[in-house]
Amino acid sequence: MNIKIIAVGKIKEIYLKDAIKEYEKRLLGFCSFSVIEIIPEQILDETLSDKYKKNEAKKILQFIKPDSFIITLEINGNMFSSEKFASKMKEISNSGINEVLFIIGGANGLDSEISNLADLKLSFSKMTFTHQLIRLILMEQIYRSFKINANEPYHR
Repeated sequence: MNIKIIAVGKIKEIYLKDAIKEYEKRLLGFCSFSVIEIIPEQILDETLSDKYKKNEAKKILQFIKPDSFIITLEINGNMFSSEKFASKMKEISNSGINEVLFIIGGANGLDSEISNLADLKLSFSKMTFTHQLIRLILMEQIYRSFKINANEPYHR
C-alpha cells in the first residue's frame, strides 16, 4: 500500500521532526510512505480565510489522483478507536486500493472542495491540535494500525 500525507505547513520544532522521522522509518517497514508539504497561505487578513483555503486547495489538488482513497482530517469527522481504525485500514487495503491520501489542512482548515472529495472524514478529537502535532499523532496511529493488523505487540 502507498500512503501519503498531504499537509499544509512545515514542521518547525526539532522534537517533532525527530519523532516524525522515527515513525516514517517505522512505517517504511509496512508500506510505501511519504509526506507532501504544502506551503501555507500567509494570513494577512482573518476575513479572507475562505480565499486562503481555496488557494491551499488548489495546491493540494495537484497531488490527488482519481483512484486515491482520500481521508481528510476534520474536527467533525468520524472518530475511531485504534482497533476500528486498523480494521478500516485493512478494509481499504483489501479492497484493492493502492494509494491512501491523508490530508491535513492549514490554520484555516480545509476548503469544502477538498472536504467534498473525501472518501472518509477522520477526527482524532473534538479538541483542536496544532497541525504539526496532528501529523505526528496521525503517523503514530497509521503505524499502530499496521502493528494491530499484523498481530504484533506494539499496541498493548
